Amino acid sequence: MPLFLEQRLNKCQLALRETSLDGILITNLKNIYYLTGFSGTAGTVFITANRRIFVTDARYYLSAKASIEGFDVIESRDALKEIVAVCQADKLVRLGFENDISYSYYQLLLSRFPQCQLEAQDGFVEALRLIKDAVEIETIAKACSISDKAFNDVLDFIKPGKTSEIDVANFLDFRMRHYGASGISFETIAASGPRSAMPHGVASPKIIQSGESLTLDFGCYYQHYVSDMTRTIHIGYVSDQEREIYAHVLKANQDLIEKVSAGMTYAEFDQLPRQIIEAAGYGSHFTHGIGHGIGLDIHENPFFAKTDQVLQAGMVVTDEPGIYIDKAYGVRIEDDLVIEENGCRVLTLAPKELIVIS
Repeated sequence: MPLFLEQRLNKCQLALRETSLDGILITNLKNIYYLTGFSGTAGTVFITANRRIFVTDARYYLSAKASIEGFDVIESRDALKEIVAVCQADKLVRLGFENDISYSYYQLLLSRFPQCQLEAQDGFVEALRLIKDAVEIETIAKACSISDKAFNDVLDFIKPGKTSEIDVANFLDFRMRHYGASGISFETIAASGPRSAMPHGVASPKIIQSGESLTLDFGCYYQHYVSDMTRTIHIGYVSDQEREIYAHVLKANQDLIEKVSAGMTYAEFDQLPRQIIEAAGYGSHFTHGIGHGIGLDIHENPFFAKTDQVLQAGMVVTDEPGIYIDKAYGVRIEDDLVIEENGCRVLTLAPKELIVIS
């Protein structure tokens, strides 16, 4: 078994020992991938203090048996039947389950485990995923490098008066696949002119015109991990006000990069760039949080509410300040950062200086 998987499983079993649970049922496929490396569409994991059990059906059994180490790999179309047998044999009574299951699956658990005490767990494995290991960080860095290359290429693709937002989004999507991505991590945002004032304006058939700003928010999957970056460019020319606003957003983005480190509170992380935008007189035009965690999911912990929780080394987060002028234009610049003990490492390296395409 790869050392990093063994370390994750050891952390999982240690966290389990710190609860009153006898075992935990894991059904979220991304959490299963995190613990086993299995990436199929049918799998159930059951972990106790002394056992690691993986159940899948005949479609995946042979590949799972060959690739998943450190688990008892069982072929069955009825995973719960196998786990009930384990609970009866080992006299397990307090079982945890992930609380993102459907109501119908919860009812099934109640019917299958009548002698057990079932306890919903909120983010049990996700808490382990909060701090990325070296393998995860380098995989995310590769995803970011793919996004960087696609951005550099799209600058030559855009032709004012001819290229639509959808054209740009499609170009980015397929370019990232060309560079090794398995897919896009969310629907690509390409919003120009007044539409760029919508923080999540998805691509439309609108033709990009000279004199407009264009916000591009996109990312990809690479070996199951995501990238997430935003750049705002200008087409043809840029007004003095647009240049000023771009400078404020860039300063907010860069100031956070220069000052962030492990130990900073979530509230401080959000407030540092927000203060810059507020001091420039655009506080009411920065309408969303400063960022979020990324990893196997495009949005995962940490989320930057105004709390005293602190950043820890190994978290991978976004830094995405923005200013949005309704019915006119918007500017957002977003980077992916690895938090370190004495600073951060920037993973998204595409240029951030104001770019004007002629």
